[in-house]
Amino acid sequence: MMRNGHMFVFVAFAIGPLAVTGQTRGKAQQKNSAVRVPFVPCKADGQIGPVDAPDKVEKFVNIDPALARKLAYYESSVAPGLLAPRGWHCFGVYGSSGSAFYVKPEPLDESHPFQAESTGRVIKIDYIEGESSGRVQVAQVIARVFPKHLDFVKRVVDLFEPEIAYSPYPTDKLTYRSDDLVEFVTPPNSRGLGTESFIKPNNESIEGFAMLQGPSPDLLLLVVRLPPEMQAFKSQIIRQAENEAIREPVKR
Repeated sequence: MMRNGHMFVFVAFAIGPLAVTGQTRGKAQQKNSAVRVPFVPCKADGQIGPVDAPDKVEKFVNIDPALARKLAYYESSVAPGLLAPRGWHCFGVYGSSGSAFYVKPEPLDESHPFQAESTGRVIKIDYIEGESSGRVQVAQVIARVFPKHLDFVKRVVDLFEPEIAYSPYPTDKLTYRSDDLVEFVTPPNSRGLGTESFIKPNNESIEGFAMLQGPSPDLLLLVVRLPPEMQAFKSQIIRQAENEAIREPVKR
């Protein structure tokens, strides 16, 4: 993958089976005017060593101006950027299968970048390449939530014979935006799409989306778990990430 002039080779991130039932999304949200938010540059580390933070200095996003005063835009050089509460901490990791980008209220242990399993509040986006060592994880997700792409799953099964489940998690709720994009809610204390990216279940729900990109296909998986007083941020964070992914697909 290429980002900010750097070429990256990726390490596999485990993403397990996912699932749910879905329905067509309702009316589109009213558009907001572009608002400037603080830009937070984030370091990254991975298979071929540390990567400097990007050198951008500002970011404009289409969000509610009242919420914009409490949010910032965080970005590393190895993964898509994310809106998140101001004052949080961020770090990116990359390897042979793709990349992951974490934003959390507490500092991340940069000396152990691949041991960032989350038990608490977190915003995280994974980019997993379908033509790399991540193809099995992509196939597992497709088998659960993207039935129109089962030809990819068949090719992976024929090559590697991985464990694939085609039934959904019964507690997850899905809203399909298209054949390649689905939003989800994983309820508290439940396993589902929201817990399949090194995120442990607890007594709070997890929201986000899964999106397929390109002919491979590649997978973007966003998870958002916020404290009760920040629930109003969720839809803005998810919508911003969705819109950016649609407008500017991740490039290798």
